[in-house]
Amino acid sequence: MNQDQMKQAVGQAAVDLIRPQLASDSIVGVGTGSTANCFIDALAKIKLEFDGAVASSQATAERLKSHGIPVYDLNAVNNLDFYIDGADESDGHLNLIKGGGAALTREKIVAAVATTFICIADQSKLVDVLGAFPLPVEVIPMARSHVARQLVKLGGDPVYREGCVTDNGNIILDVHNLSIVDPVQLERDINAIVGVVTNGLFAARPADVLLLGTPDGVQTRKAQ
Repeated sequence: MNQDQMKQAVGQAAVDLIRPQLASDSIVGVGTGSTANCFIDALAKIKLEFDGAVASSQATAERLKSHGIPVYDLNAVNNLDFYIDGADESDGHLNLIKGGGAALTREKIVAAVATTFICIADQSKLVDVLGAFPLPVEVIPMARSHVARQLVKLGGDPVYREGCVTDNGNIILDVHNLSIVDPVQLERDINAIVGVVTNGLFAARPADVLLLGTPDGVQTRKAQ
């Protein structure tokens, strides 16, 4: 399988995993990005078997609606059994880097609400140590320079993502040259910087299950 086929395979595998546990009133949390889009396309085939979805971005909401899947505001939902999303990197403990699509804050909120967080990715996203993919940090615009200086103190090389405005009206700093050996602590340290909304480390709340696309099929991994 090529990379696109692996993404399609993990999208379908996620649907197959959650389908037996869906009820007519179930609402599914859905992430953002090309792999999440493959999940949405597979989910649409069973749209009559559950109530609807919560989207982590405007783009995801539009794709869900285009398939006729109702989209709910998270504030109107009591609970989510599942959140399904991709990742830019995952380590063996299912700590993730997310935010390449600039939806990290809403993704992190939806993941926090869900009982089970299922990450779907192709094998290129699995790494021994996080950090080769630049870590996205969502920042209040007026704090950009201050936050950048603090990120340098933490050992990173922050770069302003030109032309990117998040769904929340903020900007993104992508932090290069990190070797993230303690993702839980680094997530806390960056979030403690005044002006940071959140960062793309999903370590305080990692994935529960990783469905990993490989040339030989989909592997199911749980945190080590």
